[in-house]
Amino acid sequence: MKRDSSIAAVFAVEQKKKILRPLFTSGVSAGFPSPAEDHIDRKLDLNELLISHPLTTFFVRVAGDSMKDAGIGHGDLLVVDRSLEASNGKVVIAVVNGELTVKRLEKGHDSCRLVAANAAYPPVEIGEETDFTVWGVVTSVIHQL
Repeated sequence: MKRDSSIAAVFAVEQKKKILRPLFTSGVSAGFPSPAEDHIDRKLDLNELLISHPLTTFFVRVAGDSMKDAGIGHGDLLVVDRSLEASNGKVVIAVVNGELTVKRLEKGHDSCRLVAANAAYPPVEIGEETDFTVWGVVTSVIHQL
């Protein structure tokens, strides 16, 4: 059974303290292994990497598979920044007729629609009668392997 990608939950960002983890200077080979380097470049805080605007950033859990071809799957956690402009081509969290959904925004000269990243789902045309608001722009996807 296919399920459109909707939102299962929304979480606020809490930045009580930094949690620094080692960041190695060498990359990880995805081909042949390379000799390991024993050098740590610096400590990295994931909040620093993923969150540019803490007061306007939220985490959103995905329910459904309509964005699977964009690398967004059921159960993934999205980092959403409400302060960013929702421009053409951005993946957004939108409210359509009272329901939260995640889709790619396509703006034309006289048109607007939300497009799934799964061919099984048709685009959602946004007309004058549609109750529509962009809630935020997705900046990162976090998922388990």
